[in-house]
Amino acid sequence: MSFRALVTQAPVDGETKSVVEVLDDDRLPQGDVTVDVEWAGLNYKDGLCLTGQGGLVRNFPHVAGIDFAGTVRASDDARYAAGDKVVLTGWRVGETHWGGYSERARVKADWLVPLPTGLSTRDAMMVGTAGLTAMLAINRLQDMGLRPGAGEVLVTGAAGGVGSIAVMLLARLGYQPAALSGRPKHGDMLRQLGATEIIDRAEFLAQPDKPLESARFVAAIDSVGGDILGKLLRQISYGGSVASIGNAAGIGLSTNVLPFILRGVNLLGIDSVMQPFESRVMAWQRLAELFDPSAYGSNVEAIGLAALPDKAAAILRGEVRGRVLVNPHAQ
Repeated sequence: MSFRALVTQAPVDGETKSVVEVLDDDRLPQGDVTVDVEWAGLNYKDGLCLTGQGGLVRNFPHVAGIDFAGTVRASDDARYAAGDKVVLTGWRVGETHWGGYSERARVKADWLVPLPTGLSTRDAMMVGTAGLTAMLAINRLQDMGLRPGAGEVLVTGAAGGVGSIAVMLLARLGYQPAALSGRPKHGDMLRQLGATEIIDRAEFLAQPDKPLESARFVAAIDSVGGDILGKLLRQISYGGSVASIGNAAGIGLSTNVLPFILRGVNLLGIDSVMQPFESRVMAWQRLAELFDPSAYGSNVEAIGLAALPDKAAAILRGEVRGRVLVNPHAQ
C-alpha cells in the first residue's frame, strides 16, 4: 500500500525544502499502531521543523507534524483496534519520529489518546497541541487557587493558536481574559472568543519598567517569554500565578526577586510534550466539554500538504491567526 506525505529533505546550503511524495508502507517508522490520518494541525513548532530552524529535526528525510487525529488502521497493541478514533500530541512526534503531515502514520500505542466523546477528528485538531497546552495551563492555575471573579487573567500571544484557545476556554469557564497581542487588527476575533480587554503589545512594553509594578492581573498564561514575561511577572497580584507555555519572543527572562518574595507570585512551567497518559485524558475530556468549534467562525483555515511550506514560514512571521488545519488527503 502507498500513501502521500510531505517529506522534508536535509538542508542544502542552509535551505530546507519539503515536497509531497508517494511512499510505500515499508517507509513508515516502527510502532505498534498504524493510523489513517484524517486531520493534522499547524503549530509554531511545526514551522520550525519545516523550515529547518531550532535544530528540532536531526534525521532526514523526515515527515513533520506534531499532532494529528485519525482512525486506527492496524494495531499490535490490545488497547487499540482497527476503527478506533485516536488523537496524538507530543512525545516529540514530528521532530524525532515521523508525524502527521501524511495520509498514514505509525506510532507507539503509549503516545495515543482515545478521541473523546463529543469531538470529531477535525474538532480535535482545531484543539490540537495548542488547546491541550492551554487546558493544562488552566488546570495548573486552578490547582493554584485561581477562581472566576477574582480579576483579569492576561493571555499573551492571544491571536496565536495557544493564546486564542486559552482566551476561549477562560471565557467559557467564567474568567475575564485580557488579550495581549502585537496584532490589534485581530481584536474582533479575540472579542468574539471572549476577551474582555485587548492590550496592544507595544503599549504594554512601552510602560516604564519598575522592579515591582502596580498589580493588574490575578494570573497569566504566557506563550511569548522574553521581555513580556519579565514585565508581566511584575504586574501579577499577591499570590497569583503565571503559566509559562512558550517562547515565541525568545528564551531569555529578565526579572528580579521582588514579585516572588513580596507578592508570592508563582511561575509555573507547562510542558505538553511528556505529559502522562492520565493527565492527557483528563485534559481532553475537559476540552470536549468546553471547546466550541463555532466560536472561531471564519478564523479557521484548512489546507493540503502542498500548501504547508508557505504556511509554515507565515506562522513563524506571526502572520497566521486562529487555527490552521491540515487535510493530508486534499489535493
